[in-house]
Amino acid sequence: MTAPLEEAGPALFRLVRHWSRRWTTRTSAELPGEQRHVQHILAVEAVDTASAHPGEVTVATVAHHLGLDHSGASRLVRDATAAGYLTRGTSGQDRRRASLQLTDSGRELLAASHQWQRRTFDELTATWTAADRRRFASYLVRLAGEL
Repeated sequence: MTAPLEEAGPALFRLVRHWSRRWTTRTSAELPGEQRHVQHILAVEAVDTASAHPGEVTVATVAHHLGLDHSGASRLVRDATAAGYLTRGTSGQDRRRASLQLTDSGRELLAASHQWQRRTFDELTATWTAADRRRFASYLVRLAGEL
């Protein structure tokens, strides 16, 4: 029998592969109207996460957070802005760059996405003890915080 620590890395990546293919369909089906665009969710998640750190949020910041090249992030931001989830202002540091912020609609989309994510965690761990759920949750938050 293989030790749990030896299987932890492969198990983590099985989860990543599983959810990277599936969460978008399920999320999209549960969100109404224009909120069905998963790329908008990715954009608002990136802007929100980056907003927690010092400095302006730019297309380059979104590219970094999502692991995209600049042109891919630029298209994502353009589409999310056109859909009303982000606003683009002029950077206070460099007039050639845009400073990005969430709109009220973007915050609503983010909240709906987070609600779905919480429900999914609850469903996946529904048969676990409360102590196991809390322990796993704390490890997930810790791991995400170290990215």
